[in-house]
Amino acid sequence: MEFDDENEKDVKDDNIDDAAIEEAIFRILKGVGEDPQREGLQFTPRRVARMYHELLGGYTMDPTAVINGALFDVKYDEMVIVRDIEFYSMCEHHMLPFIGRAHVAYIPNGKVLGLSKIPRIVDMYARRLQVQERMTRQIADFLRDLLKPQGVAVVVEAMHLCSMMRGVKKHDARMTTSAMHGAFRANLASRQEFLANISRGAAPLQI
Repeated sequence: MEFDDENEKDVKDDNIDDAAIEEAIFRILKGVGEDPQREGLQFTPRRVARMYHELLGGYTMDPTAVINGALFDVKYDEMVIVRDIEFYSMCEHHMLPFIGRAHVAYIPNGKVLGLSKIPRIVDMYARRLQVQERMTRQIADFLRDLLKPQGVAVVVEAMHLCSMMRGVKKHDARMTTSAMHGAFRANLASRQEFLANISRGAAPLQI
């Protein structure tokens, strides 16, 4: 049987050491009592190594390429919100996924960002070994430094498989984190407007 997965693709523009990962996965399979040479597992180490290029690709994403010149001078000073941005990340403590959605807002100060770039920024920080608190802050800090806006707000909601599959095994637990800069931190009305907008019509987070 040959390795054949149409969804897999070679990615060689990062620092991931495929050989080291394949060796480690081979040892894990043996360590849990499996036979790494049996048909179903024969190519698993290679698949896992190739998968990490995608799941952990945020480390080598170039912020300049992500933005790709999509900064525009616009006279607009009302709140811009992009909500329900789906993401997946990997918990750095157990290397299990956490999955959720991010809500991002900013109040422009002469510049606006192309709509598609905000989800790309979320992905840039999500596709790393992460903790949710740090990821939330990184997204907010990046937008603050990039746009120099009047304010930035980020709220992230996620379900963590490390607490659903193991440990406390609480399937319905959800974690919410937030980071606020500028007007969203200083002005209660701006913060409340943002929170009201992202809660309006929001469906419960589910896997």
